[in-house]
Amino acid sequence: MPYRLLLAATAALTLGANQAAFAQDAAAGQRVFNQCRACHVIENNGRNGVGPNLHGVVGRKAGSIQGFRYSANMQELAQGGLTWTPENLDRYLTNPKDLVPRGSMAFAGIRNEQQRKDLIAYLQSQSN
Repeated sequence: MPYRLLLAATAALTLGANQAAFAQDAAAGQRVFNQCRACHVIENNGRNGVGPNLHGVVGRKAGSIQGFRYSANMQELAQGGLTWTPENLDRYLTNPKDLVPRGSMAFAGIRNEQQRKDLIAYLQSQSN
């Protein structure tokens, strides 16, 4: 019986440690966003750069920033109803060409799952 209790406690601690390791950290995500700053801003009412302003991106319909020239592929997906949910952002940030194969974003993606989660947490914190 004590062996089972020890095994259950070890499993619970391991699960808790793994959940903590994958917790979202918006402050860490802000640091990850530094990779994006070459093309994007995230300030409210900020200008578009090479890429669109990302303030308020979480929950926003794709291709909806006025005055930004989106690729034809992104426009097609936007007309099809693509919205930047955390799940869609995760897929896009993993490999942009997976979601938008003919898109114009020249970014290979973020392979590290924790960095993506943190970045999405930061983007959510900037999405009112």
